[in-house]
Amino acid sequence: MKITPLEIKRQQFKKVMRGYDPVEVDTFLDMLSNELEDILVRNKGLSDKIIELEVQLKDYKNMEKTLQQTLMQAQEASGKSIENSRKEAELIVQEAQLKASQIVEKARLDFARAKEEISNLRARKESMLSRLKVLLSSEIELIRALEIDDEEFVSRESGAGERRSDLDVDEIVKNL
Repeated sequence: MKITPLEIKRQQFKKVMRGYDPVEVDTFLDMLSNELEDILVRNKGLSDKIIELEVQLKDYKNMEKTLQQTLMQAQEASGKSIENSRKEAELIVQEAQLKASQIVEKARLDFARAKEEISNLRARKESMLSRLKVLLSSEIELIRALEIDDEEFVSRESGAGERRSDLDVDEIVKNL
């Protein structure tokens, strides 16, 4: 059974002979009542403080849990970001290697084509030179034949002439 300070103050005792001094009992009951009231007030204050601290503790635990979850998510995101960056870097390197291979292969093909074209041009040059030499040679022969005819004609007409044109034609052929 709980006794309140008010009950202690209102408590009445029977009066008997040779009993306790009523003033002393009343004074003691007042002191006891006041002390109990102080204890109850302090107890109520401490209970309120406990409730307040429990609420704060619960809030702090919730914040701690939230911070731990946030930290875990940040670590996971960081790990994923690092992994994605590594994969992206590998992909870039692979693409660069592929492009480099394509560029090298194209350069090889271009070089082979250029080499073949140079070879074809040299062959055409040699062919043209040969044909030109043959053509010039035949033209020189024609000129000599005409000169011989002219010389015979002129020698018949004038006598002996100088063969200067033969020398010029021989020099032209040598220069080719």
